[in-house]
Amino acid sequence: AGGLEPHLEALRQELRAPGPAVLSVLLALLAVAITFLIWRVVQGRRSSRKAVLLLGLCDAGKTLLFARLLTGKYRDTQTSITDSSAVYRASNDKSANVTLIDLPGHESLRHQFLERFKAAARAIVFVVDSVAFQREVKDVAEFLYQVLVDSTVLKNAPALLIACNKQDVTMAKSAKLIQQQLEKELNTLRVTRSAAPTSLDGSATGGPAQLGKKGKDFDFSQLPMKVEFVECSARGSKGEEGDADFEGLEKWLAKIA
Repeated sequence: AGGLEPHLEALRQELRAPGPAVLSVLLALLAVAITFLIWRVVQGRRSSRKAVLLLGLCDAGKTLLFARLLTGKYRDTQTSITDSSAVYRASNDKSANVTLIDLPGHESLRHQFLERFKAAARAIVFVVDSVAFQREVKDVAEFLYQVLVDSTVLKNAPALLIACNKQDVTMAKSAKLIQQQLEKELNTLRVTRSAAPTSLDGSATGGPAQLGKKGKDFDFSQLPMKVEFVECSARGSKGEEGDADFEGLEKWLAKIA
């Protein structure tokens, strides 16, 4: 018996200490548990953000788009001086809904309203007037740049749709051209801002210096959020009597709801 004791003790030690195979299983289970917890946290944060913000310059057609999405009907609109919000149901599923928030586009108001609602944004629809785009491209890019470098927007990375509105008009620019011009203007703004002088305390006076990847010309694929472009018409090809033409926008809203 005394001769077997060392072997029995060794067997007890092996049974107490898990072998490599058991350790691998335990580590795999731990990794799955951690991944699941992270997923739950991310989903919890996303579900708490139910707003879809409609942004853009004055007269881009945000308010008519807002009304059409909710009622399907045409209505005369005026320049907004405050926000409007309503629940939008993306499908017959009652749980598939978001809160649409139409924000004023006037230069003196748009930033303060963005500041108020940006933390709740699951997605952003940036509405562009495709007819006036060539004339307004610098102003459009300036506003979009300020949205894209906002620290809250960068952190939450809401889905972004550039809605190229007023496509019922013959002179409307295509979504592809608008994307190319915006990328060019945003790249110029990035260069300008990165060259901004610093204040006495050493901080940049021109805001965030970098948009996209350093050393490369800017394009939308470099952003942390997914960016898509769609052509639409809140007025529709038949004007007030017809339906709006925004099937691409509706599909996108259904996808992010």
